[in-house]
Amino acid sequence: MDVTILKKALPILLKGSIMTIELTVIAIIIGTILAMLITFCKISNSKALKMFGDFYTWFFRGTPLLIQLFVIYYGFPQLGIKLEPFAAAIIGLTINISAYITEIIRASIQSIDKGQWEASKALGMNYWQTMFLIIIPQSIKRMLPPMSNEFIALLKDTSLVSAISMGDLMRKSQLLYTATYKPLEIFLLATILYLLMTTIFTTSFKVLENRFVFE
Repeated sequence: MDVTILKKALPILLKGSIMTIELTVIAIIIGTILAMLITFCKISNSKALKMFGDFYTWFFRGTPLLIQLFVIYYGFPQLGIKLEPFAAAIIGLTINISAYITEIIRASIQSIDKGQWEASKALGMNYWQTMFLIIIPQSIKRMLPPMSNEFIALLKDTSLVSAISMGDLMRKSQLLYTATYKPLEIFLLATILYLLMTTIFTTSFKVLENRFVFE
């Protein structure tokens, strides 16, 4: 084990880790907002909106994230749309994770007892008031566990953006390996950093879940 290599590689890999976290957080925030919109399409009484929502989740859950990234980064330029690696990565990660989060939100909303809707209607509340003031707040407790799993999965899936030259942790590891030919040291350190990030976020979500459970 070459300690010198580890010392030189650590700052570079930490920089890649920051980019990995940045991609994950941005994608999960935008993806959740997008997922809410798609969820409303899926549970809508409009047949057209429902079909659109069903197609969206079917397509983006049914195709690999790597292919989606390739289409966005390498395919879109043929249509005259050229994106920087960061923008392509955010778009690819966002649309992919939003398809999964949509199903989490939909299932959580539809799991709330229908009596809540009837009670809200009796109080004179309209659809959107009931949704945002009664249904969604109750759904959050049920969303958190699967949402935390998706967040951790997304954190690890960001390694795929290295395929479009994005400077995340995986890309930095590959470049360092190419420069040093020290795969054990480089990839072991990258593994430890991934484990550290997933552990921190898993623990944070556990604390958040417990807080909602006991409120």
